[in-house]
Amino acid sequence: MSGRLYGVGLGPGDPELVTVKAARLIGAADVVAFHAAQHGRSVARGLAAPYLREGQVEELLVYPVTTETTAHPGGYQGAIDEFYEAAAARLAAHLDAGRDVVVLAEGDPFFYGSYMHMHKRLAHRYPTEVVPGVTSVSGAAAVLGRPLVERDEVLTVLPGTLPAEELAEWLATTDSAAVMKLGRTFRNVRDAFADAGVLDRAFYVERATTAQQRTMPLADVDPDTVPYFSLALLPSELTGGIPGPEQPSEAEPRTGEVVVVGLGPGQRSWTTPEAAEALSRADDLVGYGPYLDRVPANPRQTRHPSDNRVEAERAAAALRLAQSGRRVAVVSSGDPGVFAMAAAVLEVAAEPEFADVEVRVLPGLTAAQAVASRVGAPLGHDFAVISLSDVLKPWDVVLDRLRHAAAADLVIALYNPRSRARPHQLGEAHKTLLDVKPAETVVVVGRDVGGPEEQVTVTTLGDFDPDTVDMRCLVLVGSSQTRVTPTGKVFTSRRYPGA
Repeated sequence: MSGRLYGVGLGPGDPELVTVKAARLIGAADVVAFHAAQHGRSVARGLAAPYLREGQVEELLVYPVTTETTAHPGGYQGAIDEFYEAAAARLAAHLDAGRDVVVLAEGDPFFYGSYMHMHKRLAHRYPTEVVPGVTSVSGAAAVLGRPLVERDEVLTVLPGTLPAEELAEWLATTDSAAVMKLGRTFRNVRDAFADAGVLDRAFYVERATTAQQRTMPLADVDPDTVPYFSLALLPSELTGGIPGPEQPSEAEPRTGEVVVVGLGPGQRSWTTPEAAEALSRADDLVGYGPYLDRVPANPRQTRHPSDNRVEAERAAAALRLAQSGRRVAVVSSGDPGVFAMAAAVLEVAAEPEFADVEVRVLPGLTAAQAVASRVGAPLGHDFAVISLSDVLKPWDVVLDRLRHAAAADLVIALYNPRSRARPHQLGEAHKTLLDVKPAETVVVVGRDVGGPEEQVTVTTLGDFDPDTVDMRCLVLVGSSQTRVTPTGKVFTSRRYPGA
């Protein structure tokens, strides 16, 4: 017998608005599936977390594209359709094996929900049940304390993605309305309310029923502060003089902070969910220009790009923004604590004038890990990480450290190997290593790993050509125990001779 498919609504955000039935089914399911964007953080899974149990299989369904462009030959719709087919096949494999599958949905599964795409593809093949949830529209009306409709009034639900002229026509002819899918559409939506002559009685609700909830008259909203999880509500005119919700005082000072995040070395999927969440919460993004370009654009945020050699100035600027109450993300590539901005920010933050600023550091995937993964496990035993840049330390110190690391028979990861300003230094480093390590020592060169121009080469120290390397490369120099398998995989044995 096949398993049973459940589409389970979780409500608008307050965990206590998850229905008793939804909680029971989540806890009983063999498999729990949930959607997420490329950052991997699922709001639905967070809501369901109190009801999950040990031993359940979790299926994370990551959209290949959300609002960004795609190279898929079928365009956006082609990429999404292919994703839904693949996701449905993954769930079908569980159902065919007799496992019950719960697909989580924020709000209600059939109200602009992701679950419906699984339902279309699977409900005719398997026993299926849909568990309704409290919608965001109901949640918004509740937190506003405003009835949606009375007597014979008509409620109209509209997507904010409609053209402003069409939205205005609907708003001008309905009694009550909810406009979903704000974020980037907000300016058009607000213009539509104004054109329809109803802006003065419309409300804005953000993250209804959650601890981050925000409500205010629609006319007062700053468009740059509007997230996707928000809506515009036009309540019934028959509610008359019911007062709006009490708002927090804008005079209360806001506490800022600096979060130093690492994007990972290349592709977006290598950015951790924790880092992606910190980036999404930030008011300001500070960093080296090319690194900021890797962060998806958000019109709510202010970007502060700068040159790569002004780390102290960049850190001070971020700390001053935080002192003014801003949430600031300082962006690094790779891991922020490995030859990146974490140390620079903390060094400046140690000055007395910044004693009141909180600084957090979030880890990221390093370039050495990424390059190593492409060939196998060359970092399987002790290794050293050395930067060949002499901007902040003397070159003779760099060479001395290389000699000692090589003499200790460590695998060595070389960061910042060769730039236009110092093209000769990698050659000197190469000669220094050959003085200590044998010519047959394995060398791995990774260029733009995780990026569109990725190239990985396995060679030896004797055949290594420094002129083929630039600043987009990372070089791994093996130890005496680093080997290349017949299939081309590289590994360093965990067992050292004499152990």
